[in-house]
Amino acid sequence: MTPPAAPPSAPPAVTLVLGPDELLVERAVDAVVRRARDLDPGTELHTFQASELEGGTLAAAVSPSLFEERRVVVVHGLAEAGEAAVAEVLAALRDPADDVALVLTHRGGARGKKVVDAAKAVGAAVVACDEVRKRGDKLAFVRDEFRRAGGGSRSRIAEDAAEALLESVGGDLRSLAAACSQLASDVDGPVTLAAVRRYYDGRAEVSGFTVADAAVEGRTGDALVALRWALQTGTDPVLVTAAVAGALRSIVRVGSAGRGARAADVGLPPWKLETVRRQARAWSPEALAAAIREVARADVQVKGGEAEPGFAIERAVVAVARLRDAG
Repeated sequence: MTPPAAPPSAPPAVTLVLGPDELLVERAVDAVVRRARDLDPGTELHTFQASELEGGTLAAAVSPSLFEERRVVVVHGLAEAGEAAVAEVLAALRDPADDVALVLTHRGGARGKKVVDAAKAVGAAVVACDEVRKRGDKLAFVRDEFRRAGGGSRSRIAEDAAEALLESVGGDLRSLAAACSQLASDVDGPVTLAAVRRYYDGRAEVSGFTVADAAVEGRTGDALVALRWALQTGTDPVLVTAAVAGALRSIVRVGSAGRGARAADVGLPPWKLETVRRQARAWSPEALAAAIREVARADVQVKGGEAEPGFAIERAVVAVARLRDAG
C-alpha cells in the first residue's frame, strides 16, 4: 500500500537568493512561490525593486494581515539599494509576520551587504545563484535540465550531444534551458548528437557572440572550437569579426566609464554590464588597443575577399585571447 504523501510545508520566513545568474534567481523565487501556493493556493505575490522602495512600502506589504492571508513578498536588486530601501528591508527582517514569506535577491558584492548579513543573522535560507562560467559546469547544467524533464529515457542526453548543444546554443543558461526543454519534449528516447545537429545547425545569431566571449575571456580552445562550429554551420565570417570587435568595444566603454557607471550610461543591458565588467578586469589599455588592431586587420582581410577568411579570423581570435592573458 502506497503511504500517503507528506503534507506541504510552509516556505522559510526569509529566503536570501544570492548571486547574479538571472535564470537561477527566477527559479529560486518561483520555488518559494510554488511552495507557498501548495500550502495555500490563494497565496498573494508582491514584487518590488529595491530602488523603488520608499515611504513604508515594504512595511505595508509585510505587516500582519487582518484575515491571515498568506503572502510571498519579493524584493529584487538589493545590490543597488539606497539607504532608505536598506532601512526598510532591515525593519522587515526584525519583525516578520507569520503569514509572510520574504524573499530577498542580491547579485553579490559589497554594496547592500548589510542586508545580506542581517538576513543571514535571522536564519534566512540561502540559495546560491552564482554565475556558471566553467564549461564542465555548463555541461552539468545541461544534464541536470534533462533530469528535471523526467520521463525515463527521455531524460537523458549523450555526452557528445551535450557538447554539441553547448556549442550551438552558447553558454547562456536561459537559452540552454529552453533548448533542453524543447529537445526533451520533442525527441523520442535519449537525445543524440544527430538530434542536436538537426535542431540547431546554423545558429548564426548565437555563434559569433560565443566566439567573441571566449576570445575576450582568454579561452583560446573554446574560442577556436566555437569559431570552427560557426563557420561550418554557415555563419558569415563578417558576423564573427563584428561580434569580437563589439565585445572589445564594450570592454573599452565599461572600462572608461568607471566603477560607478550604470547600464544606461554605457548602452548595455544590466546583465550584460556585469559580464563585461568581469571581462574588463583582465584587460590593460595597451592589450585592448592591440586586440582592436588585430580584429580590424582581420575584418579588412575578410571583406577584401582573402582566399582563406577562416584563417584570418582564426589568427585574430588567437591573438585576442593571448593578448587578454598578457593584459
